[in-house]
Amino acid sequence: MLDAIAETFPAEWKVSSPELVAETATSRIVKVRLEDGAPAIVKHLTPLGMREELGGTRYLEWHDGKGCIRLLAQRGNNLLLEYAGARTLLDHLNEHGDDAATQVFVEMFLELSQTKQTGRPAPQDLIPLRTMFSGLFTKAEGDRKRGVRSQFVEAAELADRLLNDQRDVQPLHGDLHHENILYGERGWLVIDPKGLMGDPMYDAANMFYNPLDRDDLRSSESRAFSMAQTFSHAFNRDITTILGFGMVHACLSASWHDEDGNLDESKRSIGVAEAIKRVLQTI
Repeated sequence: MLDAIAETFPAEWKVSSPELVAETATSRIVKVRLEDGAPAIVKHLTPLGMREELGGTRYLEWHDGKGCIRLLAQRGNNLLLEYAGARTLLDHLNEHGDDAATQVFVEMFLELSQTKQTGRPAPQDLIPLRTMFSGLFTKAEGDRKRGVRSQFVEAAELADRLLNDQRDVQPLHGDLHHENILYGERGWLVIDPKGLMGDPMYDAANMFYNPLDRDDLRSSESRAFSMAQTFSHAFNRDITTILGFGMVHACLSASWHDEDGNLDESKRSIGVAEAIKRVLQTI
């Protein structure tokens, strides 16, 4: 099967030894060898992936390897990508603890932030951050019409305020978390960007929500406060803004799960938002 998959890759890439890494609704990830024997990744986008993830290629091109993997080539729905390594930031957390993983994230975030300082023009067709929140706004509007002042309504109001007061707008990864930061020959690198445009504090929001299987961390008020303090000092941003983006991102994720009918995951996501809300109420 993998040999048949490899036959669909552009011949000029001269890739070999395909190994299936993952397959999702948006893409098939295949590890290959380049002509010189070096590892690389071929990401074969599905029609859904073509709609949702092509902006990520422009994000990679904008950074040009600074803090993230390089886009080596593209042909249609096939992307040839630099191999980032096999060790994730989640592995680092499991071995060295949450604080150590958060520090690596801070260093990566600051490195990615340097690209804007070069004056390199940003891609013009990335997804606006407000568009990203459409699912939350839709869910909140439905609750309002039913006369319900739900967590979604409250979060949508906060999201609207944050989106009306964005600072330092720039290209965003859009899905920056422990399993999208990998360690390899070039050190820590970011993979799998979505390609958004907006306030960079949204890219910090996912850290409150992750790791997905660690509810002890995700629902910890002390962890949320400590992480927000770390981000505030490192990124020179108001702690309430950072926590606010963390809260509304969790509710956005809950709205997606709700739309998919996955009520258990929606409830877990709301639990993250409620923990962050309790911290916000003490500040």
